[in-house]
Amino acid sequence: MRIDKVELRRLRLPLVRPFETSFARVHDRTFLLITVHGDGLEGWGECVAEATPYYSAETAATAWHVLTEFLVPSILGVDLTSAAEVWGRLARVRGHQMAKAALEMAAWDLEARQKSMPLWKLLGGDGRPVASGVSIGIQPSLAALEERVDADLADGYRRVKIKIKPGWDLEPARHLRKRHPDLALMVDANAAYTLDAAEHLAGLDDLNLMMIEQPLEYDDVGRHAALQARIATPVCLDESIHSLGIAEDAIARGACRIINIKPGRLGGHLQSKLVHDACAAAGVPVWHGGMLETGIGRAHNLHLSTLPNFTLPGDVAASRRYYAPDLIEPGIEVRPDGTIEVPSGTGIGVTIDTDRVRSATEDSWCSA
Repeated sequence: MRIDKVELRRLRLPLVRPFETSFARVHDRTFLLITVHGDGLEGWGECVAEATPYYSAETAATAWHVLTEFLVPSILGVDLTSAAEVWGRLARVRGHQMAKAALEMAAWDLEARQKSMPLWKLLGGDGRPVASGVSIGIQPSLAALEERVDADLADGYRRVKIKIKPGWDLEPARHLRKRHPDLALMVDANAAYTLDAAEHLAGLDDLNLMMIEQPLEYDDVGRHAALQARIATPVCLDESIHSLGIAEDAIARGACRIINIKPGRLGGHLQSKLVHDACAAAGVPVWHGGMLETGIGRAHNLHLSTLPNFTLPGDVAASRRYYAPDLIEPGIEVRPDGTIEVPSGTGIGVTIDTDRVRSATEDSWCSA
C-alpha cells in the first residue's frame, strides 16, 4: 500500500453533558481527524489528544505539530506491505503516541478498505458484538449520580464506572452498591491518590468492585504494586500503560490484575494487539477504554474490541451519550442486551457525514 496524500483537521464539538474527572470538568471536545489517501480510497483516524495536558503530556496542538512536521513525511509516498509497518516508520520520533496512533489507525482503515474487508478481520478479531459499559463523571450529588446510573442501566449498559477523587470516593461507591447489589461496578481515580491513601482505598474492598482504575501516578508502576499488595480490590492500570514493555513490567511486578487498552495511548492498533497478546499469555484480562471519541474513533475501538482477550465490558458507549449529532450516520447504538454491533462494512464500516465534519472544523492542513 502507498499513502499519496494526508489531510488533517482540528475540530471542536460540544458534549451532550459536561464530563468531570479528577483532572477537570469539560463541556466540549477539541480533537484531530486524519484522512489518508491511497489507490483512490481513504482511511480515517481520530487523534484523542485533548486541548489540555492533564490526562497526557500530549495535546491537540502538539499532535498537530508532530504530525505535520515529522510523522506524515515519514510515510508519505512510501511503499508499505501493510499498515502494520507504519509503526516502524514512525519509531524515530520518541513518544507522541496519540499523534502516531491517529496516523497508524487511519492506515489500518485504508488497508482494510483496499482489501474489501472489515477492520476487525484485518486485526484478527472475530466481529462479535461488543459488551458495552458506561463511564460516569463526578456528579454534584448522590441523587444526581443515582439518576444518571439508573438512566444508563435502563439503556442496557452492562457495567458502570464512576469517576472518583479524594472526597468523592467511598460514599458514592457504597451508595451505588447498596442500591444495586449485583451491579458490575468499578471506580476510576485518574491518578488522584498517593500510596498514603492505601488504607482509605482499602475501604472499597467490601463492595465487590470489578476494579479500581489508575489510583496512583501515571508513571509509577512500583507504588501500584505496593498498593495492590495492600488492597483486595483488583487494580487496573490505564495512564501507566503506554508501551508493551511497561505492560509486561506491570504484570511481572504484580502492579495490576487488569489492563485498560487504549490504542491512542499506546500508539495505535499494532501496539494494542501486542499488549493484548502479552496480557492473554499472562492470564490478565483486558478491556477497551474510551477518550470521548466521536463515532470515527469509536468505530476503531469496536473493531479492536473483538480480539479474544477483551473479556470485560469496555467504555465504547453509544454515540448519543456524548455527541448529538455524531460525525457518523447512523450513530453507534447500544442494543437492549447491552452489546454493540460491530459495523460490518469495509474498513471501520461507518458512513462519515462530511458536512458535519466541515461545520465543526476550525483548522485544516493537507500534504498535497
